[in-house]
Amino acid sequence: MREVLSLSVPFFGLIFLGFGFGKRLKRPAAGLEWLNVFIFYLALPALFFQLVAETPFKELSNVGFIVCVLGSTLLIFTIGFVIALIRARGDVPRASIQALIGAYANNGYLGPGLAISALGASATVPVALIFAFENTMFFIITPILMALAGSGGGGGAAQTARRILHRIFTHPFILAVLAGAAAAAFEWQPPEMLDRMLTMLRGAAAPCALFAMGVTVALQPPPERGALGELSLLLSIKLVAHPLMAFAIVSLANVDHLWLTTAILMAALPPATNVFVLATQYRTYVEGASNAVLVGTAVSAVTVTAILYAITTGLL
Repeated sequence: MREVLSLSVPFFGLIFLGFGFGKRLKRPAAGLEWLNVFIFYLALPALFFQLVAETPFKELSNVGFIVCVLGSTLLIFTIGFVIALIRARGDVPRASIQALIGAYANNGYLGPGLAISALGASATVPVALIFAFENTMFFIITPILMALAGSGGGGGAAQTARRILHRIFTHPFILAVLAGAAAAAFEWQPPEMLDRMLTMLRGAAAPCALFAMGVTVALQPPPERGALGELSLLLSIKLVAHPLMAFAIVSLANVDHLWLTTAILMAALPPATNVFVLATQYRTYVEGASNAVLVGTAVSAVTVTAILYAITTGLL
């Protein structure tokens, strides 16, 4: 157990340090903007690019792994959507955001930090693939569901398709993964000066992202007591059912044990902050999405530690 805590405590410790400073110092949210710019556009893309570029290209084209990961996440999303649709009495936009809470993991900001802390730098490659393909899937599913429900922002099918493509092919993380895959395919080595700068950015990615995540959570308003019942259902899907589903389905693929455990850990992460962004964009279930990110991040300190224990002891 001490070994597991030595993996999870530094990881969540950085989040809780950010949370503590965010609560104590009470600086305005605008103070996070340039740190988030650094993380989002420079540090994490550098991390994804370097590690993907250093990976043999044949490992990046593991179709079975990608299909199984997407299949497990899509199945969890579908289960969450059906349950939420019944509870919301046919309210598709609300059910869509609630289904995202149950399936959309924070594998961009939290994923690389956890992978490096618990499994080593080589786990960042499957993290990058999971991030790129899952985000692409959600960038496609969410606008389509909202458009079908009449909350898609107008413009018809062509406008919706343009928004989807723009969101996919302008995301810095996805572009970094694509650039890294191209570098791996052509065995391109960046010049030494550029490589050193990327290494510096890469080293700052995990601690900055985790600290910023903690501050972001601290700035969210606390949930009301009446909302905890619904949140417990959604977070049970995200933090318990999703990693178990990933274990059951990704185990079917002929993949390295490291990739399997990475898929389980990524599925065990709390809801992504993008869920709150999408809820705000579509003006649907905004407070609930904010509460899910806040509570889910706190509870995941226990559930992710339990998943790590199950992995290290061979229970999974």
